[in-house]
Parts: sequence; structure tokens; C-alpha cells
Amino acid sequence: MTDAADPAALDDPAAIEAADPGGMLRQVASSAAQIREAARAAVEAGIDRLAEDGRPRAIVVTGMGGSGISGDVLAAVCGLGCAAPIVTVRGYRLPGWVGAADLVIAVSCSGGTEETLSVAVEAARRGARLLFVGCADSPLSEMAAQSRALFVPVRSVGQPRATLWGLTVPLLLAARTLGLADVPDEVLESTATLLEDVSHRCRPGSESFVNPAKRVALELAGDIPMVWGTSPLAGTAAYRFCCQLNENAKYPGVHGELPEADHNQVMAFDGFFGRSGSSGGSADPADFFRDRADDVDNGLHLVVLRDLDEHPQVLKRREVSIGLARDRGVAVTEIAAEGEHPLERIATLIALGDYVTVYLAIALGVDPTPVPAIQELKARIA
Repeated sequence: MTDAADPAALDDPAAIEAADPGGMLRQVASSAAQIREAARAAVEAGIDRLAEDGRPRAIVVTGMGGSGISGDVLAAVCGLGCAAPIVTVRGYRLPGWVGAADLVIAVSCSGGTEETLSVAVEAARRGARLLFVGCADSPLSEMAAQSRALFVPVRSVGQPRATLWGLTVPLLLAARTLGLADVPDEVLESTATLLEDVSHRCRPGSESFVNPAKRVALELAGDIPMVWGTSPLAGTAAYRFCCQLNENAKYPGVHGELPEADHNQVMAFDGFFGRSGSSGGSADPADFFRDRADDVDNGLHLVVLRDLDEHPQVLKRREVSIGLARDRGVAVTEIAAEGEHPLERIATLIALGDYVTVYLAIALGVDPTPVPAIQELKARIA
């Protein structure tokens, strides 16, 4: 842990509230409510009508940032056995193969994201089937009316990245309607219940020694996180974790997925940011339970997001990769998914990561809510 982090800041609820003026912790804690509210909104919008034209050849989700991740979550929950490919487009252009046989889902929390609107216009021009998800009374909702697209209104809880489940649930119900996802109402409710449990464990009043999110945040402070998932589902959660490190904590992070990470990223253990590399020698393998406060050369920190459904060879790779890291003095933190259904598993991994990144921001004296560099960038290109 770096000296820049203040552990005491995480054990004083009043100090936490003062350090989080935008209420990002409250936004994260709204995840369970988002699932229930978004499910009702999707049904009321007539999501079942999507089935009238049969199953699409492919689903293309277009969105950016906290909205775009909804497409990745949809693909992860549907799984590798999904009968139709699910592709997420982050940019201004629609792939050339997309046409009338495909469903294009435009997702924008604000309803005004320029890249998403650009792709939505192109999808309408090509005659693709359309579903738009986002803010009511926005350019996206107006475009839906003009193109006769199905529109599901979503109420933002504050920041797009914190409205993940409000944006994702309509996509899951669309896939369910089309016979591409097995996500019954009971699973939606069980996932919401698990998210409530994560929020209880990670609440501001829970002290660091029993609060898993605070504990991991303090472990990461000052280190460079390499976040690896042990399945495509956990790999999506690893990507989300690093995005949240960037936006909430204003902190770098490298995401990967096994087995691919073992073919490239693992070599960083032997490089400049590996502890053995930065200290000039290998750490004592028996000393990896040392007091992290004694570290003077902060380096890599491997965070392993463990899925319950791992390929047998990936399980071996996970165990060996962790051993290699520890042999080289690289700190390791393991986070296991909870629940049985893919939606439950990815939701619990994402939820804990969301809390970790907010607490890391607070421990480092960073306001987790605003994103001034993004706003400045938008202003400069406007």
C-alpha cells in the first residue's frame, strides 16, 4: 500500500460521505433496484414484440463507455452456446455485413452519445431491426419515434457507468424474448438479492477488516493492477473492473483473460514493474504474507476474478499463474463469483469491483464521481 492512501479514511463513515460528494457509493448501491425497475420498464415498453419477426441473424449492440459494457454483459450471459452472435460496436461505424436480418440495439444512458447516434442512423438506413435503450426525451428517443424503433426508457441513477443494470436488463429481456437467453424472472430477482447482499457487506459503515471492497482497495493502492478473468464471463468483469479503476479512481489498470493472458501478460511478472524486477532480486516465496505496508517498491498486483465455470485447463493455468506471480513477489488478490446462473456470477464480480474502485478513490483522496478529462475532451472536439 502506498503512503498516498489513507486507511483511516475508509473507517469513518462521515469522512467517506464527505469524500464522495457526488454520491457514487449510493449509485453503486442502487444496482438491485435498477434490475427490478428496468425489468418493469422493458415489459411496459413492449419488449415481447421483438419476437414477432423471429430470431435475428445477429445482435449488434452499439454504445460507449458505461453504456457499451451492456453489450459485453449480454454476450457473457448468453454464453458461447448462443444461437446468434452478439457483437458490441464502440465507434461511429456499423460493420458492413449488418442488414435487415440483424437486430441493432443502441444503448445510451444520456440518449445523446454521438457515436451511438451515428451507428443508429446507419442501422435505420440499412433497414435493420431496431431497439433503442436510454434516456427519455432525448435525441435517441426522438430517433426511435422517427424510425419506429422499440424504445425502452431508462432512468439514470447519476453516472452512466453506475446505471449498468438499468441499461443491461432490457437487453437481457430482449434476448430472452428471442430465445437466445435463459434469464427467467426468478433469476433476475435472485441476482438483485445477491447484489443487495454485496452492498450490505461493502457498506460504508462496515470496517475495513470485514469489508471485502475496502480491504482490496487498500491492497491495490500504489500498485499497478493486472485484472484477469478465468472465463469469458469473468473476462468481461475484468474489463469492467479496469474501466471503473479509470473513471472512479482515476487509476490505471490492465485487463486480461485466461488462457490468453498466459501467452503475453504473464511476462510482465519478470519486467520492470514486477517486484523482483524492480528490487533487483526474487522475493522470498515464504514471505508473500508479509505486511504490505513494508513494501517500498510498489509494482504489479495480480487480481484474479474467478468464475465457477472454468475450463479444466484454465483452472490449472490459474493455479500455476498465481504461483508464478507469488514466486516473483507479485501480490495476488483472488475474487470469486457468487451464485450459479451466469447473470448472478457476473453481477457479483462486477459489484465488488465497483465498490473496490470507489473506495480506492476515497483512500487516495480522489472524488470518484466527476470525469473532468472526458468532459474537457468532449468540449475540445465539439
